[in-house]
Amino acid sequence: MKIDVLLGLQWGDEGKGKVVDVLTPRYDVVARFQGGPNAGHTLEFEGQKFVLRSIPSGIFQGGKVNIIGNGVVLAPDLFMEEAKALEKSGHPLHERLHISKKAHLIMPTHRLLDAAYEAAKGKDKVGTTGKGIGPAYTDKVSRSGLRVGDILENFEEKYAAHKARHEEMLRSLNYTDYDLTEVEKTWMEGIAYLRQFPIVDSEHEVNKLLKSGKSILAEGAQGTMLDVDFGSYPFVTSSNTICAGACTGLGIGPNKIGEVIGIFKAYCTRVGAGPFPTELFDETGKKMRDIGHEYGAVTGRERRCGWIDLVALRYAIMVSGVTQLIMMKSDVLDSFATIKACTAYQLADGSVTRDFPYDIQTGITPLYEELPGWQQDLTKLTSETQFPKAFSDYIAFLERELDTPITIVSVGPDREQTIVR
Repeated sequence: MKIDVLLGLQWGDEGKGKVVDVLTPRYDVVARFQGGPNAGHTLEFEGQKFVLRSIPSGIFQGGKVNIIGNGVVLAPDLFMEEAKALEKSGHPLHERLHISKKAHLIMPTHRLLDAAYEAAKGKDKVGTTGKGIGPAYTDKVSRSGLRVGDILENFEEKYAAHKARHEEMLRSLNYTDYDLTEVEKTWMEGIAYLRQFPIVDSEHEVNKLLKSGKSILAEGAQGTMLDVDFGSYPFVTSSNTICAGACTGLGIGPNKIGEVIGIFKAYCTRVGAGPFPTELFDETGKKMRDIGHEYGAVTGRERRCGWIDLVALRYAIMVSGVTQLIMMKSDVLDSFATIKACTAYQLADGSVTRDFPYDIQTGITPLYEELPGWQQDLTKLTSETQFPKAFSDYIAFLERELDTPITIVSVGPDREQTIVR
């Protein structure tokens, strides 16, 4: 058996949660391999809406094993809040959810450090969610992290040592006006709650499940253009969001990767600071935001909106070896008379490139092709045979430009509004 990998190909918010929920019936196991509670996966079905931050999106399918892998950073208090809300809604977790011993913990002081670092940057802020993800990954790579496995023995002593080190760092940043009392109390309650779940050597579990013939879907968070190596650095997240991150975030070899499924919106969005070549600052961008309800699932922040960027998409497909594509939120473009797609960049020196450049912060002018809009409601469609010709033409155009098949098209937020081609 091989592990199929599901990735976002833009700046996050592509709709991965819904897709995992739709695809889960095909798999025995869903495993989250990177990211933290800064990434919200929204799912809607049976008239209910759920936002998952750390828990894999396969949790709603009964009988499936869900694994939080070693590449994830976990905030115990936020995990507890998320898990209890799911249990209250009738979705049992304790027998379905396994947590890697090697996943790193986000401490309350990591959030303070996040705020302190952002404040120190002044106008050069990255625009983090303030959840402590960056400082937690910083501790991980500097070999100073606290891991889930540490909660099983002598935890209070380990926690106190890490907290003292963080507080010294905060003093050096002149960031001393805080009170951790209530936050720390809830965080420790989260630690006690975490101990109720199977805490496992997830790399062994995943490989044994594969060997026994189980099918596994690896779920990524955020998007390719936020990858710490290949994204729009420094305005990126702190982990590898590309396919390679599934190998390091779950402990599997590259030869175990099967299909690589890339998700993208029919247009483009971004939350927070950072370059965005096709961003629209006019009424068209506002219209996309309003129709698409483009607000962060975790932060509530307005998403910046723009036309689809095929230069960035081709790059994302290349670095992850994407084998098939899923297009989300096609219905948001229903009322547009003309659809634009960026097929190349004009650089500051006047040259034109179809390759994604080292620096997209300055001097990039997107070059567009225009296509006729379909100007028809897609949300009630149930089959590809019902697609308006202009919409079918848009899909065919994208497949030619991206040299990758689009196998699923989403025409609304509900799991039923998903058309397999």
